[in-house]
Amino acid sequence: MHIRTLTLYPTPYPLSLIFTYFRGMTNEKAVAEKLLQINAIKLSPKEPFTWASGWKSPIYCDNRKVLSFPFIRDFIKSEMCNIVFEKFPEADLLAGVATAGIAWGAMAADQLKLPYIYVRPKPKEHGLGNQIEGFYEPKQKVVVIEDLISTGKSSLQVVDVLKSAGVEVIGMVSIFTYGFDVAKKAFEDYKLPYQSLTNYRTLISLAIEKKIVSREQEAILLNWQADPANWKGIL
Repeated sequence: MHIRTLTLYPTPYPLSLIFTYFRGMTNEKAVAEKLLQINAIKLSPKEPFTWASGWKSPIYCDNRKVLSFPFIRDFIKSEMCNIVFEKFPEADLLAGVATAGIAWGAMAADQLKLPYIYVRPKPKEHGLGNQIEGFYEPKQKVVVIEDLISTGKSSLQVVDVLKSAGVEVIGMVSIFTYGFDVAKKAFEDYKLPYQSLTNYRTLISLAIEKKIVSREQEAILLNWQADPANWKGIL
């Protein structure tokens, strides 16, 4: 097991939230609250969003927005480091997923004092034609850093790229997951553990508690999670 010294920077949050290294757990509700606070996640069951896939969705997640809020950014970064430190202590290297995971991977790698690379969706069409940027060596143990897991398809494509390069992918960490069954099965098929700082059900529970959505809308929101491809916005 590697022994690392972690450097944490001043934040306005209680130490009980930041130093979860010693509790062996993350604070899913606190992370969800921060995302709602800055509208990084928006809920709109009455006027659904349309994803690039064509799916209708009562939720839109834009974790890039967190980067603009320094204290919340620091909190999320520290929580991400908690997961890597606690669940994947043997990690030799972090790999960010382009584009949204690049910043989070770089910040986590800096705090954990680990080497860092990132993976493009496809090889560059000029220069060296790299798809993986940065220095790595065969058989290094790698943790992939994502911002969001939906179906898991694009995330696992990155895993394939890394495996083809000869490194050993030991896990994935994301800020948020929708908790779709299709993603759970995909990761099980790959035999790849993954962890998210927070998740859809925690978010919905908190949104009801804060009266952002009503109890009546809860069933609609959970119905979407059960079958997002065929969801029409009503029960």
